[in-house]
Amino acid sequence: MEIQSLLLEMGEQRSTSSLFRLIVDRLSSFEEVSLARIWLIKEGDICSSCLMAEECPSRELCLHLVASAGSPVHDSADWGRIDGTFQRFPMGVRKVGHIAATGLPVVVESIPDDSKWIAHPEWARKEGINGFAGQPIQFHGEILGVLAVFTKTRIEKPALDILNIIANHTATALVNARAFEQIEDLKKQLEAENTYLREELVQASSYGGFIGRSLALQRIIQQIDLVAPTDANVLVQGESGTGKEVVARELHQRSNRSDNALVKVNCASVPKELFASEFFGHVKGAFTGAHANRVGKFGTANKGTLFLDEVGEIPLELQAQLLRVLQEGEYERIGEEKVRKVDVRIIAATNRDLQKEVEAGRFREDLYFRLNVFPITVPPLRARREDIAPLAEHFLKRSLQAMHRPALKFRPEQLQQLHGYDWPGNVRELQNVVERFAISSIAGARHVDLLNDLGDEVTPSPASLDCVDSDSVLTEEEMIRLQVRNIEKALERCNGKIYGPDGAANLLGIKPTTLSTRISKLNIRKKR
Repeated sequence: MEIQSLLLEMGEQRSTSSLFRLIVDRLSSFEEVSLARIWLIKEGDICSSCLMAEECPSRELCLHLVASAGSPVHDSADWGRIDGTFQRFPMGVRKVGHIAATGLPVVVESIPDDSKWIAHPEWARKEGINGFAGQPIQFHGEILGVLAVFTKTRIEKPALDILNIIANHTATALVNARAFEQIEDLKKQLEAENTYLREELVQASSYGGFIGRSLALQRIIQQIDLVAPTDANVLVQGESGTGKEVVARELHQRSNRSDNALVKVNCASVPKELFASEFFGHVKGAFTGAHANRVGKFGTANKGTLFLDEVGEIPLELQAQLLRVLQEGEYERIGEEKVRKVDVRIIAATNRDLQKEVEAGRFREDLYFRLNVFPITVPPLRARREDIAPLAEHFLKRSLQAMHRPALKFRPEQLQQLHGYDWPGNVRELQNVVERFAISSIAGARHVDLLNDLGDEVTPSPASLDCVDSDSVLTEEEMIRLQVRNIEKALERCNGKIYGPDGAANLLGIKPTTLSTRISKLNIRKKR
């Protein structure tokens, strides 16, 4: 009964350490067993200090002592330690290494009669040890390690049979315990990734899209607050770069599904041939290249939210497949006849006018109505200019923090530049411009023209703001005189220096070579 109880308990272990401890403790508790030990085959790790290094043939794999238990009679050493003399055995060396290398058991029925496998016969005599048996721990032909016992009595066949059974069960229990440990590790990794992603989502939801003071932005927030707690499908429309994905994330975060996944699919990037597999999944062997089961986006998003970005790019002939799951809440994986139920909230986004696409016959009307339960339109940045300055300041602060740069503020004229530009790329373009500004701040970007690469002169030069009325028109001669005066003031402030962070070129936001050319062309004399 004790053996049966041990075998049952072995199968219940969820970690290798608890499994090994159970086995050696229970074996050593038998009256006839003096010492029980388990070694596992692992990579060599202490080759330079190993006591058997000279006997090791390869210094690649060896046997690591992972568990030990026993009750010595005269030995003062702790037989539960795993860092003693026999903590490592090279493969093929001595009795334990021989068992691991050959897969064959080693049995010494009577140590007094046969001690060739015993390293210290005198130690065995003092401790009253009369027998030894070592069994390979094998699983499907692979040798994983060695289970060994030293006994007070002579080794008989019934004892060997029992040890063989325990070794076989040890192999199975070891594989299972390793699988449970791997699952636990993956679970912890997934929890860590989920925590990270949740933090990223919370951060992303406040990163740009919802920063501002315009009435248009307040209207969007009100719409989100209204529809987020429901399960209604939402269609988010707007130009590229306006922040449609941020709206989708905020809808999910404020919904009752926020504890579950928000799964994003860029519909424009899904090939026609893989559409069904991407959305609904497949089973292993369903088609060439299907080497493993795939859950699909709908399965992953079950109980959560599925964000269909660029939904207007789905080919007309594939839209019916999407419509079915939206209507019935059912789908089938490729290669599987089982009908699966799914509970998913759909948030779709597009920069197309889907109503016109329907009229042109490029988008199914029934699918459009399924998606367009609650429409939210994100206006372009040029239609909410009040948000430009807060967004720019926010992007600048975050960029500088990420680059470990000191704090920096925009000059009023720079904010005026940003405010006057039409931003065809919307918030995304603004973010890129500000990030470029932050990168160049190490060279004195405080005075650079933010939009010089875009070719848009939207405000007069800083010097002209002090002396020219906003409605006045200057002649060419007046513009030249103004430019000369501005350069002279910059040179005076910089003590005639052109190059470097404290030079006039940097103050004016132009290249030093450009400034030198203008000084020569305009016959400007540097004051000393």
